[in-house]
Amino acid sequence: MVQTSAPAAPSERRARLEVLTLSTLGFTLMFAVWLMFGVLGIPIRKEFGLSDVQLSWLSAVAILNGSIWRLVAGILTDRYGGKVVFTTMLFLTAIPAYLVSQASSYQALLLYAFLVGFAGNAFSVGIAWNSAWFPREQQGFALGVFGAGNVGASVTKFIGPAIIASVPAAGYLGGLVPGGWRFVPFFYAVLLILMGLAMWLFTPRQDKKPGQGRPLAEMLRPLRYVRVWRFSLYYVVVFGAYVALSAWLPKYYVDVFGLPLYQAALLTALFIFPASLLRPVGGYFSDRFGARRVMYWTFGIILLASGILMMPNGHIVLYLPTKYEADGLREVMRYTMTLWPFTFSVFLIGVGMGIGKAAVYKHIPEYFPKDVGAVGGLVGMLGALGGFLLPPLFAYAQAFTGLPQTTFLILFLLTLLSAIWMHLTVLSLLQQAAPELKNRFEYQGEH
Repeated sequence: MVQTSAPAAPSERRARLEVLTLSTLGFTLMFAVWLMFGVLGIPIRKEFGLSDVQLSWLSAVAILNGSIWRLVAGILTDRYGGKVVFTTMLFLTAIPAYLVSQASSYQALLLYAFLVGFAGNAFSVGIAWNSAWFPREQQGFALGVFGAGNVGASVTKFIGPAIIASVPAAGYLGGLVPGGWRFVPFFYAVLLILMGLAMWLFTPRQDKKPGQGRPLAEMLRPLRYVRVWRFSLYYVVVFGAYVALSAWLPKYYVDVFGLPLYQAALLTALFIFPASLLRPVGGYFSDRFGARRVMYWTFGIILLASGILMMPNGHIVLYLPTKYEADGLREVMRYTMTLWPFTFSVFLIGVGMGIGKAAVYKHIPEYFPKDVGAVGGLVGMLGALGGFLLPPLFAYAQAFTGLPQTTFLILFLLTLLSAIWMHLTVLSLLQQAAPELKNRFEYQGEH
């Protein structure tokens, strides 16, 4: 029988709500800052004359620095509390956000983009912080709500084009407040400082620190299990690829379909919204049907949609005798992916990723209830590193083949690898449970 915690006192419930609300708002802002180059990259490319590969590295270095500290951030949160760690991260991230608005060269932009990417590590802090405050039977809901802060990826998609178009290039106050695309990181720097002040003032003064006093070696011990690394590969598919596509799709819409930036940003949001807001739904499905079953659904949806999107536009050419065709050629089976079928297929990928992100993290408290910070930090780190590697891989594959659809070929192959590994693991578990059926492939019942 599942044991539930005693009803919490009103003060405890209020404290949990404060932590969940402020951490979710803070994470939404940090996520917006982390992925702002998905929209800013277009005017930056124009101003600095960048190639697609150079532009991809601008997003990639930000994603890299938002990945490599996730394990450390999770452990620090367990030891010192999320209030201190999260507030410190908000204040520190405001500095490079301001510097991005002042960059005068591509090299400076690369450096500042890397530093501002530190914002991405807020995910591990929030996961560990909310896990510490909420009882086990409420953790799924709390982590799902917090994780929906991924929708911050769409904030710049909505406000960025409008700000770029409305703020004069010369800025305000004699250039003290920069204009054009530079106003966006300046504005974010101000919001980060205000958010840091709000988090420090309006979250519980006495924080929970489940890892306080525990040896570091003990906190890292779960990382030796292969399943942790398998969960990380799943997270590359549902989160790393989500991050990469959030940054890559605006450029894809502009280059492939010839859309203006504001339309490209809005259509990208149709991918971001389900990939973010369906996370609580994925948590509910994982509770009801099991996380592995939900992962089968996730991989199936992504394989179907990416399998369609990876096919290049074209047709088959048949060589025929000249008595049938004057030039001896006939074109058949024309195929062209138009805008709305493309957008719908990308939307389906977002649905799969949204429910899949919750399913991956559903595994962690069940297998490692005392080490959510360390295990969740590693899974988040490796998943986000996928988001770092994929944009340059997209760019190099497109440059090599000349086909933008290779973006979705890469996603298809990565998803297929993850699905095969999971299925082989499930088969191995079934064989261990019933070894006498290991080599029986045919029906053994009565005829």
